[in-house]
Amino acid sequence: MLDSLGSLRSLTAGPWIYPVVATSILLDVFLPVLPSGFLVITAATAATAATATAASPDVPSLLALLLCAATASVLGDFLAYRLARRGGARLDRAIARSRRLSLAQERLGTALARGGGLLVVLARFAPAGRSVVSLGAGAAKRRSKEFLPWSALAGVTWASYSVGLGWLGGQWLGATWFSAGVSTLALFLAGGLAAYLIRRPAAAPASAS
Repeated sequence: MLDSLGSLRSLTAGPWIYPVVATSILLDVFLPVLPSGFLVITAATAATAATATAASPDVPSLLALLLCAATASVLGDFLAYRLARRGGARLDRAIARSRRLSLAQERLGTALARGGGLLVVLARFAPAGRSVVSLGAGAAKRRSKEFLPWSALAGVTWASYSVGLGWLGGQWLGATWFSAGVSTLALFLAGGLAAYLIRRPAAAPASAS
């Protein structure tokens, strides 16, 4: 375990972990393959175990990590939203050719028009869902006050869940790669559940009696 603790601490120690995590989260709205969730969980796992063992103070702060992850998530969403909003006819044609983007745009528009943005929060967990929803909101010219508050809630929820998984893993299993892997698997499972809920057909309106 000590070897694992040392390797995790060496990977996440120092203030550089914050810009690395922020950059990864900021860019994975365009490149969903970036391991931003794994980075957050690994840093949180190392921070939790190091605190419990009175290890070096160079490990990241859980609160600072949460704020960093949430802020980068919202900024990335806003950047994708603004770029899509200014994308013009070319982006509109690209979305029209994609059944996934078109469906997401339609569902998002309906959800926001009804004053509910649960779809935005769920999409933050689903694979590539954040990208689809942020670009869809911009391309549909949704007003920022309709989209951004839900994006902020999604970012805080995702960051809290990811840091919480790292904290739990560090408490129960220690600072091991196995612990980080188990916590990351829990994040993927949440993503799978979110994707299922998003794809599930909406309930048909009740017929008039």
